[in-house]
Amino acid sequence: MSLNKTLAPLQPALSEGPLEQRTAPALALAAALLGSALITLDASIVNVALPAIGSGLGGGLRGLQWVVDAYTLPFAALMLSTGAFADRAGASRAYGIGIAVFTLASAACGFAPDLAVLTGARVAQGAAAAVVLPASLSLVREAYADAARRARAVAVWAAGSSTALALGPVVGGVLTTAWSWRGIFFVNLPVGAAALLLLLRVARSERRPAPLDLPGQALAAVTLTGLTFAVIEGGTTGMAALAVAVVAAVLFVRVETRRAHPVVPLGMFRDRAVRAAVAAGAACSVAFYGVLFVFSLFFQQVQGRSALYAGLMFLPMTGVIAVTNLVSGKLTGRYGPRVPMIAGLALSVLGLLGLLGVGTATPTVAAALLLVPLALGCALAIPALTAVMLDAVPAGRSGLAAGVLNAARQVSGGLGIAVFGALMAGGFVTGLRAGLAVCVAALLVALALSFRLAGRPATGV
Repeated sequence: MSLNKTLAPLQPALSEGPLEQRTAPALALAAALLGSALITLDASIVNVALPAIGSGLGGGLRGLQWVVDAYTLPFAALMLSTGAFADRAGASRAYGIGIAVFTLASAACGFAPDLAVLTGARVAQGAAAAVVLPASLSLVREAYADAARRARAVAVWAAGSSTALALGPVVGGVLTTAWSWRGIFFVNLPVGAAALLLLLRVARSERRPAPLDLPGQALAAVTLTGLTFAVIEGGTTGMAALAVAVVAAVLFVRVETRRAHPVVPLGMFRDRAVRAAVAAGAACSVAFYGVLFVFSLFFQQVQGRSALYAGLMFLPMTGVIAVTNLVSGKLTGRYGPRVPMIAGLALSVLGLLGLLGVGTATPTVAAALLLVPLALGCALAIPALTAVMLDAVPAGRSGLAAGVLNAARQVSGGLGIAVFGALMAGGFVTGLRAGLAVCVAALLVALALSFRLAGRPATGV
């Protein structure tokens, strides 16, 4: 399965509709590409600027964790419903709203006078990003009536996101070093404006009926926020947040089992393949985003490197992702998803075990190279586990399944950052190794579940 085929089901609404050429397809693709690259860039560009943000606004490690997770949490939680919202409003309208809010929130981040305002603006960014992602892919789908041309367009869309993810730490390092941490947010303004200008040339999308589960969505958001708050804050406040999360989770299960169109159909988790795919996706995200967060601080605060230098140290890690995604797609098509999924998870475990030896005296370049096996493993596993998830559900529910999977991955990434931050309170290196051990355990569980999946013979193509 190629990368474009793997990522296309990120769009929750896959119902067929009129796909006639009402606008120049290249303009719709360019608008969608700018938006998807913009929100992906913001998921990785902030990490290398965290020490500078801490120096400028204070707040300590907990505050810096919230700068990242305030974006990730609403992005993940709201993605369960924003595909349906894009259908109801029309993809072009939803996309325009999302980009406009994201751009305004970016300006608020750049002008933030304190950490509280910055965190609040990051929440708005994350909520807008959750709207932009499915709407951008819907724009591509509507613009290309021919399946082959649409597949190539989705490949370009996916490649743009992968490139943005890879360049995020480098761009963040350049802007922070040459200008200020505020530059990582101000750079979004011209890109967002360009996306909106292109959108003016794109025909309006049709509205489609789509059910919304607002109670389920609200309870899911409360559960995830409470859990993350408990891990980051700890103490009495954290215990109270955990209690709220538990109550919300219980109510969520009760509500979802009684809804005709639940935001998360819990019955799908009875399938062994669904459980394996979600567990593997969550484990990869915990490891990848947790390591990205902690090594951004390690390169700068422990080893005294500049933000630019730290960004460049992530380039080997992030640069291999797009190429490895394509390799995984080809392996999945030839051997089935089980082989690359198991291989990727195993390589990720080995990569984390290699990082256990990193200490304050480890050369910076050596530490950067030790990050590569983890990235290779995750990039190999993600397209394969997405294929497992999609193969486990009926075609008509593939968009919903992909939304659940990607929401789980985003939430797990936020929790990974929270766990690493909490563990580092007892010492940087000690916390790093404890966090890596947690990630290894999660990946081993996912690996065990993956071995139980049915294999598929090679296709010979």
